[in-house]
Amino acid sequence: MASNTYSQTPLNRHELTGKVAIVTGGSRGIGQAIALDLACNGAHIAINYRKSADEAQEVIQKAKDYGVNGLAIQADVASFDDAQRMVDTVVAELGGLDILVNNAGINRDGVIWKMSEDQWDEVIAIDLKGTFNYIRAAAPIFKEQNSGKIVNVTSINGIRGKFGQSNYTAAKGGVIALTKTVARELGRFNVNVNAIAPGLIETDMVKEAPEKVRELALAEIVLGRLGTPEEVAWVVTFLCSERARHLTGEIITVDGGQYL
Repeated sequence: MASNTYSQTPLNRHELTGKVAIVTGGSRGIGQAIALDLACNGAHIAINYRKSADEAQEVIQKAKDYGVNGLAIQADVASFDDAQRMVDTVVAELGGLDILVNNAGINRDGVIWKMSEDQWDEVIAIDLKGTFNYIRAAAPIFKEQNSGKIVNVTSINGIRGKFGQSNYTAAKGGVIALTKTVARELGRFNVNVNAIAPGLIETDMVKEAPEKVRELALAEIVLGRLGTPEEVAWVVTFLCSERARHLTGEIITVDGGQYL
């Protein structure tokens, strides 16, 4: 597991100081790394959770150790009403909203001839509709203040397809199309909308995957190793900074060359 290097990687003297960010799915894995790297760079952080309140509070405490404010809010990303409530709460308690990172996602794999309706619906509801829910809640705020950063977490499998993941790849492919459309719609209001497409990243879920799955992925990766959550987080933080102010509608692969 990668060592904690957050305190060693600020962009430029806390470039995001005073900004307010929502990171969905921020209690573990890639989402946790994103939330903490944004906090390291000075942003106040809000994350959602469904059941893991203790895990979420631990992340917020770590964020506060960087001298920022933080909130952990119980909210189901698949719920339109929960998303609106969370955004409203963040604005009221943290003083605004500047950054939205749609990271929450699940997978329920199965070949198409065996996939159940529930497997399909659950992944589409969380991975795709959840992304829409939070963009819909945040967009009027960003439009009104004429500024904002949105980063959506998709996957290289949303670009290329993946055997046994028709629901997941459809959802992540939808996130890519949504990213490009929202970038067009909000660009005139000085809002940057981008997405990152990770390859196989060394998360707890991946560590529990069958060894054969890991071996096949490693064989595809040009750099010869899995990525870390921190390496994904650094790209997200860059996209949320003013250094990326002329980037929008882009899908950036963070995969060590796995998609090549």
